[in-house]
Amino acid sequence: MNKCLVFILLPIFLLKSQEWSTDSEYINNLNTITTAVPFLTIAPDSRSGAMGDLGVATTPDVYSLHWNSAKLAFLPQGSSFAISYTPWLSNLVPDISLSHITGYYKLNKISTVAGSLRYFSLGNIQFTNDAGENVGEYDPNEYVFDLGYSMKLSDYFSAGLVMKYIYSNLTGGLPVEGLDTQAGQSFAVDLGTYYESKKFKLTEYESQWAVGLNISNIGGKISYTESGDEDFLPMNLRIGGRLSTEIDDYNKFMVAFDINKLLVPSPPVYDGSGNTESENIIAGRNPNVGVVQGIFQSFSDAPGGIEEEFNELMYSVGGEYWYDNQFAFRFGYFHEHETKGNRKYFTLGASLKLNVFGIDFAYLIPANSSVRSPLENTIRFSLVFDLENFNSESLFKSNRRAPVIKQTNQSK
Repeated sequence: MNKCLVFILLPIFLLKSQEWSTDSEYINNLNTITTAVPFLTIAPDSRSGAMGDLGVATTPDVYSLHWNSAKLAFLPQGSSFAISYTPWLSNLVPDISLSHITGYYKLNKISTVAGSLRYFSLGNIQFTNDAGENVGEYDPNEYVFDLGYSMKLSDYFSAGLVMKYIYSNLTGGLPVEGLDTQAGQSFAVDLGTYYESKKFKLTEYESQWAVGLNISNIGGKISYTESGDEDFLPMNLRIGGRLSTEIDDYNKFMVAFDINKLLVPSPPVYDGSGNTESENIIAGRNPNVGVVQGIFQSFSDAPGGIEEEFNELMYSVGGEYWYDNQFAFRFGYFHEHETKGNRKYFTLGASLKLNVFGIDFAYLIPANSSVRSPLENTIRFSLVFDLENFNSESLFKSNRRAPVIKQTNQSK
């Protein structure tokens, strides 16, 4: 329980330990934080996508490597893998999508390894010069390869580590605005912790609660030119909790929430001279800092002070209902402040689980008509394969054929 309190209170301690500015006139200014490779923050799976893009403390599953690798240690013995496909901007273009494959293998009762590959295709783009002349075509793409390990530190607490290689090629080496370009590359890590309680009685129903914390994409900045300009990765702090209740042998229900904050410096306000040097900043702090300093600075550098810092928090809440461990219905809501992107949407989804494989669906409903979502009117799906059950099925079938062969031999 003490370990649980540590990682719940850590973000609060970081917030309280900073010196706050009080530039209230900038609180309501549009001040969106931008990073390189934003596809790293897209929910890759349909289960979490149907619950408002949350997953740091939901019941462990094959997708846990993305949301909180520490949950992997609580998965059952065996192995599993999943494939997901997410069309992107399908209302406008047909060839932009996010593909994802992930899997895990249980080493023993306390440790698990996992890996995944996410591939983001941006379709075909035609490049032109200042005169509008065609200078070439290219299919921009980005991908990240993850390798993770999780271990139980006690019966109820675990920790996880993910190492990742990130590759982003947006121009194919073609010059842009007179500058030679190159593919952006970086290495990063995720750190996660997870705690789940003993089973207890909530009224007359058996229940369990859990909390989780995950810091993702901690790594070097990415540059696409040789000019030295670099962009932060979308380093992100995610904390959350869940409550699960087993009503009877056939009906189970779970509710969960996540809180997110980008660990990236907020854009400051400049004096209007056109220069973006530190001496031209009139509110906020210099964003051109190192990765470690940027993480800690992100808690206290918003031009609008502490109120704007809280505006940078993103909230997700969702639920999941299972009937007989075969059919699930999911729902959720995601909220982002108006000055930080203004994304607000409801999500719905369902799941069908058979003995060897399962399929998940997710659908997004915008709650803000002024901001169009890239996933609007789009059905996302994931396929999950349980290799342990697959092997059992194969073994059962082979055993069933064996007596027939033996009986034939005896008859001869």
